[in-house]
Amino acid sequence: MIVEFIDEAVRSRARLSAAAELVGLSARTVIRWKKQGGGKDRRKGPKNAPTKKLSETERQQVLDAANSPQFRDVSPKQIVPKLADQGVYIASESSFYRILREHHMMTHRQNVKPPTSKPPKEQVATGPCQVWTWDITFLKTNVRGTFFYLYMFVDIWSRKIVAAKVFEKESMDYSARLFTTACMVHGVDANTLVLHSDNGGPMKGSTMLATLQKLGVVPSFSRPKVSDDNPFSEALFRTMKYRPEYPSGAFKSIEDAQAWVDEFVLWYNTQHLHSAIRFITPDDRHYGRQEDILSHRHEVYQKAKKKNPARWSGQTRNWQPVRYVWLNPENSKDDVILDDQLKEAA
Repeated sequence: MIVEFIDEAVRSRARLSAAAELVGLSARTVIRWKKQGGGKDRRKGPKNAPTKKLSETERQQVLDAANSPQFRDVSPKQIVPKLADQGVYIASESSFYRILREHHMMTHRQNVKPPTSKPPKEQVATGPCQVWTWDITFLKTNVRGTFFYLYMFVDIWSRKIVAAKVFEKESMDYSARLFTTACMVHGVDANTLVLHSDNGGPMKGSTMLATLQKLGVVPSFSRPKVSDDNPFSEALFRTMKYRPEYPSGAFKSIEDAQAWVDEFVLWYNTQHLHSAIRFITPDDRHYGRQEDILSHRHEVYQKAKKKNPARWSGQTRNWQPVRYVWLNPENSKDDVILDDQLKEAA
C-alpha cells in the first residue's frame, strides 16, 4: 500500500526521493521493495522499547516545564541549567529539543554568513577586565529620521555589560567620558585592558584615543564595514532588540530610553544565563560565583546518572568553567591552552 501511494505521488510529477522521504524511507528502499513484488511497509522496527527511553510521565514533565510560566519564554539551553540550579533533573537538553520538535514547538534559526577575509589581531581573556568591546546602536524616536544613540561596553570574558548610556548624538567626547567612568567603577588597572571597537568617529576620534593612551588601554579596531570583527557587541545588541519587552514603537524621550536600557542591563547581568559561559549569569562569572554554581550542577547530574546510568553512554554534561575567551581567534590556538581545557573537561 505504501509503495502505491509513492507511485501515485511520482505520477503527479513528485520526485521519488522527496515522496519517499515524507514517509521515512529512501528512494533505494522503495525501488528494492518494488523489485521484490511487495507494496506493503516492510519495516519491522525494534521488538522491545529501549530501557533508557523516557516514560510518558517524564515526557509530559518535559512539556510541562518548557511551557510553564517560568520557562515558556526561554530555550532548552536555558531551561536545563536553571532546573539544575533548583536541584531538579528531568531530561537532557537534547531530549528537551527532541520532544519539543515532535510537538512542533521549535523554530528555525539561520546561520550567519562567516567573514571572508583575515580578521584583526587575536585577543584572549582569562579573567574580567582584560578585553572589552563596545559599539553604538540606534534607538527610534518619535521624529522620523531622528534617533537616540546607545553606547554600550561589554566585558568579553564575563559578558557583563560594564557601561550603557543613551545620548542624543554620536560624539567622541561622550564615549571618552563614559569609558573613563566605567574604568573607575570597575577598578581597571593601567596597561591591563584591551578595548575593541569599530572604526566610527566616536571610536577613533582624537579625544577617545587620547583617553585610551592616558589610561594605558590598548586600542583594537575592526576592519571597515565588517561587523563580524566585533561579534560580542553585535550579538549583545541583537539580544537586546529581540527581547519581547523591546518597544515595538519609538521611545518618547531620552529618559524613557535610558530607563528601558537600565532595566535590560539589570536583567542581562543578573538573570540571563549566557550559553557561551556554561549558562552562568554575567555577574556570577564576573564576581567569581560561577565555581560554586557549576559544582552544584555537576553534583545534580552525577546523582541523576547514578539513578539511571543507562541514559548516559559516557560522561555527564561538562559543567567545568570556561577559562579562555577569544576575540577574533586565529585558526590555530595555543596547544598548551587547548590541552588545559581538555584536561578540565575530562
